[in-house]
Amino acid sequence: MAVEVPTPTGPARPDLKILETRIYRGPNVWSYQQAVHLVVDLGSLEEYPTVSLPGFTDQLVELVPGLERHTCSLGRRGGFIERLREGTWLGHVAEHVALQLQTLAGHDSRRGKTRAVKGKPGQYNVVYSYTDETVAVAAGKLAVRLINHLVEPQDGFDFETEFNAFLRQAERVAFGPSTAAILEEAASRDIPYIRLNSASLVQLGQGVHAQRIRATMTSKTGALAVDIASDKDLTTKLLGSAGLPVPKQEAVRTLRGALEAARRIGFPVVVKPLDGNHGRGVCLNLMSDADVEKAYDIAKSESRRGTIIVESFVTGRDYRCLIVGGRMQAIAERVPAHVIGDGTHTVAELVDITNADPRRGVGHEKVLTKIKVDANALEILAGQGHTTESVPPEGEMVKLALTGNMSTGGISIDRTFDAHPDNVEIAEEAARMVGLDVAGIDFICPDITYPVRETGGAICEVNAAPGFRMHTHPTVGEPQFIAKPVVDLLFPPGAQSRVPIVAVTGTNGKTTTSRMIAHIFKGLGRKVGMTSTDGVVIDERLVIKADASGPRSARMVLQNPRVDFAVMEVARGGILREGLGYDRNDIAVVTNVAPDHLGLKGIDTLRQLADVKAVIVEAVPRDGFAVLNADDPNVRNMRRRCSGGIVWFSMAEPGSETREFVDDYCRRGGRAVVLEPSERGEMIVIKHGRRSMQLAWTHLLPSTFGGAARFNVANSLAAAGAAFAAGAPLHDIRQGLRTFATTYYLSPGRLNLVQVNNADVFVDYCHNAAGMKELGAFVDRYADQKQRQADLGKTSRIGMIGAAGDRRDDDMRELGAVAAQHFDVIVIREDERLRGRKPGETAELVAEGARAAMREGARCRQVEIVLDELDAARHVLARTNPGDLVVMCVDQHALVVAELEERTKHAQAGARIGTAAAATSDPDLDPSTLTETAEAEGDEAEGEALGAVPSESPPDQADDTAI
Repeated sequence: MAVEVPTPTGPARPDLKILETRIYRGPNVWSYQQAVHLVVDLGSLEEYPTVSLPGFTDQLVELVPGLERHTCSLGRRGGFIERLREGTWLGHVAEHVALQLQTLAGHDSRRGKTRAVKGKPGQYNVVYSYTDETVAVAAGKLAVRLINHLVEPQDGFDFETEFNAFLRQAERVAFGPSTAAILEEAASRDIPYIRLNSASLVQLGQGVHAQRIRATMTSKTGALAVDIASDKDLTTKLLGSAGLPVPKQEAVRTLRGALEAARRIGFPVVVKPLDGNHGRGVCLNLMSDADVEKAYDIAKSESRRGTIIVESFVTGRDYRCLIVGGRMQAIAERVPAHVIGDGTHTVAELVDITNADPRRGVGHEKVLTKIKVDANALEILAGQGHTTESVPPEGEMVKLALTGNMSTGGISIDRTFDAHPDNVEIAEEAARMVGLDVAGIDFICPDITYPVRETGGAICEVNAAPGFRMHTHPTVGEPQFIAKPVVDLLFPPGAQSRVPIVAVTGTNGKTTTSRMIAHIFKGLGRKVGMTSTDGVVIDERLVIKADASGPRSARMVLQNPRVDFAVMEVARGGILREGLGYDRNDIAVVTNVAPDHLGLKGIDTLRQLADVKAVIVEAVPRDGFAVLNADDPNVRNMRRRCSGGIVWFSMAEPGSETREFVDDYCRRGGRAVVLEPSERGEMIVIKHGRRSMQLAWTHLLPSTFGGAARFNVANSLAAAGAAFAAGAPLHDIRQGLRTFATTYYLSPGRLNLVQVNNADVFVDYCHNAAGMKELGAFVDRYADQKQRQADLGKTSRIGMIGAAGDRRDDDMRELGAVAAQHFDVIVIREDERLRGRKPGETAELVAEGARAAMREGARCRQVEIVLDELDAARHVLARTNPGDLVVMCVDQHALVVAELEERTKHAQAGARIGTAAAATSDPDLDPSTLTETAEAEGDEAEGEALGAVPSESPPDQADDTAI
C-alpha cells in the first residue's frame, strides 16, 4: 500500500546522517540476537519517501542488485523492492542496504527493523543483525553515504571504490576458512564461542568447560608436538626410526654444506627451510649445483633459524592427508598453480582469466587463492619454454608453481575414499609419532590408491595447524566435513560446553540477591564467578573493583577457566548500551521495577523500564526458569515473555489476591517461594505442585536483622527460588541463607552494621525513593525492636542521603521527602561524579523535598547539606550520641567503612587504656593476664564493627532443625 507523500517544504538534500552508534553483543531491547543500532536523522529527507525521488529505486537496485531477494515485511521475495516503489523512508532503506552489504562480504545477516524515535520527527532507530561488528558498522556508514549520493551526487564518492575498500576491510577481520568451519560446527551444536583477539584465537565453551583454538591448533595440541613438526629434520628422523617411508635428508647451515649434502644424497634434490610453512622457500627437482645455489638463497630468506634442509626429490603426485585424533579424516590431491592453454590467449591473459574466478581471493580469504606471477613463476615458465607472452597450444598444462599449496594458487581434488588402507595407516602412524592431535601429512607418491611401499613415495612433511580449505572446499570432488571430528575432540558426545548462568536484575535488591545466590552455591562447592556493581568476583576473590554489572564483565567471567557457575548482576545501563554479554541465561531473576533512571536513554516510563529489564527473561531457554516477583505488577507481566518455566516469589499474606494467584499456579504444578505466618514467626516455604517444603524462619536469617529488613526477606525469597530452580538441594539453600550476613566482607555497602560509640551505624547503597521507602521501614522496625530490648532514653535517627546527578529533579525531591518521614536529622551529601550537575545542585533538590515534607508534618526536624561524602560522614559521627540509630547511604562505601573502623579502633584503644589503668591499682590482677584479655576484647569488638551479627537462639531449636 502506497504511503502518503508529504508536501516538501524545500528541495531534497543529502541530509541523512548517523547521530549515534551502539553495538549490542547479545540479547537486547531490540533483538534476541547481537545487532548494530544506528540512530539516524533524515533532515529534509523526512519529507521525501522513495516514491518522491525520481530514479532512486532503479539506481539503488542497479548498484546493489541483491536487494531484490529481500522479503521485507511482505514476506516474499522482492517485497522490499515493492516497498521502495510504493514509498518508504530512507532510514528503512539504510537498514536493508547495510544488511545486503554484509551479505556481499560473506556475512550472513538477515534481520533488521527500523522504528521512529518517539518525540523526535525525522529521527529513526535503524537496527540490523551482524556477524562481525566492525564490518557491520562499516556497512551502515557506507549505506548512508550511498543513499546520500543517490539523492544528490557527491563529489569524490565512487561506489565501486568504496565498496572494494569495504570488502578489503571485511576480509582483514574475517575468520579464515579453517576457523570458520570449526565455529560453524560448534554453533550447530549450541556451543558458544568468544573471539579473544582480532585474529583467529577463539574460545569455545564457557568457564571450566572452555577450550581454545587458533586456526586448527587446539587446547589439546601439545607445544612439544608443534615444536617437533616445525623441525623438519627432526620430524624426518623420528618417522624414519619408526620405519615410515621418508626421503633422504640432511640439515645444513651453509651453501657449501648444501652442495655437499646434495651430492651425497644424489640429484635431483629438494631444498627448503627447516621451519617454513605454506610452501614458502621450497625449491623442487634441483638437478645441479647451480640449481642448489639459487635455491639455497631462496630457502635462506624464508628461514627464521637459518637452517636449510636438503632432501632427495621424490617424484609423484602431491597428497595431503588430514589426521584428527589419530584417525584419517580427509585426503586431497594438490595440483600446483597452472593454466591450461587454449591456443588463443597468452599465459598472462590465461592467468587473468583464472584469477577472475569469484572463488579466488588474496591469501586465505576465499576457498582458492589468486595465482601470482612472480620471479619464481617466471623461472618455472622459462623451464617449460614459455614466457608470460607465450600462447600455449590448446590443452597444454603450463605450471606456474612447483608445489601444490593452496596459498600459492593451487587447486585440490578430493581423494578421501580413494586411498589404499596401507597409506592411511602410514599417515595415522606419522601423526602419532609426532604427537599432533590435528596433523597434515604430506605424501608424495605416484598414486595414493596403491601402497607407497610398493610404488615408491614418501612422507615429505608433517604440518601442525594444517589448513582445512582444500578439504572443505575442494576444486574437484565432494567436500569433507572435517570440523566435526575436531569439535568431537574438544567436546566429546555428552560433554558440557556451558556453565549455568543466573542473571539478576531489578531496580533494588539485585546486588544482595546476586550475593545470596553466589553464597549458596559456594557452599555447594561450586567455583562461582559473579559480576556486580562492586566488581568481578571469582571464587570469592574480588579480581576487578569497578561497576561490573555490564556485558563486558559477564564475558570476563565466562572466559575464566575456574568458573563452573555464573551469577550476573545485570543493570539497565549495560542492557541499553551493549545488551547482554552472552546469548542466554538459564535462570533470570527480576526483583522489582521502580521509577529510577527514568528520563535517560529514551526510557521515560515505568513500562519502558520494565521492557528493558525483561531482556533477561526473554533470554531464558525452554529448559530454564524466570524467578519473578509476583507482588510487582510490572514484573508479573514479564511471564508472557518467558520461553521457560516460572518460579514466583511473593511476600503477600495467605488469602490475598496475589497469594491466590500464586497458590493456583502451584496447584497446576508450578513453583513458588512464599511466606507462611504463624505464632512463632514467618516461615519461608518452597512450593512445587501440591508439595510445600519449609525452608527457614525469616527472623533467624542474619541478613534480615530479626525480620526487620523486609527487603532482605524478599531478596532471600528470590535467591531461594533461583537456587531451587538451578537444582540446589533444600538443606544447602537453607544453610546458605542462614550463613549469609550483611557483613562488609560478604555484602559490602549493603546494610553493613558498624557500632561506633554505642551507636548503631548502618552503611547502605540506597539512592532512590523506592529503596528509601524500604530502608525507612526497616529503620522504623529496627528502632522499635531496639527500644523493646533495652530501656533507652531519648535517641535520634540520623540519615545521610544522596542522589545521583542523572536522575530527574522530581525523583530527587521525592527521595528527600521519603527520607524525612523516617529520620529526625538528614545530612545530604553528593556523589563524586556529578553527572552533568553543578556542585550543590543535586543536594539542594533533595533538601527541597525534605523541607517540603517537614512543612507537612514529617518526622524530620533538621536538614543539613555537607557535599563531600567523607566530610558528611564525619559530620554525622560528630553529632551522634550513644544509642542513636544512624544510616549512611553512600556512594563510596569503602572510604566510609574505613572511617568507621578507624573510629572504632580509637574507641577500643581508649577502652584498653582505661582497663589498664584500673588494673594497675588492683594488686590481685596479673599484668600478663591483662594483655591477653584486652586483645580478646579487641577481636570481638572488631568483629562487631565489621557487621558481624551474633547468632540468635531460636525459640525451639529442635523443631527448627528438624525442618
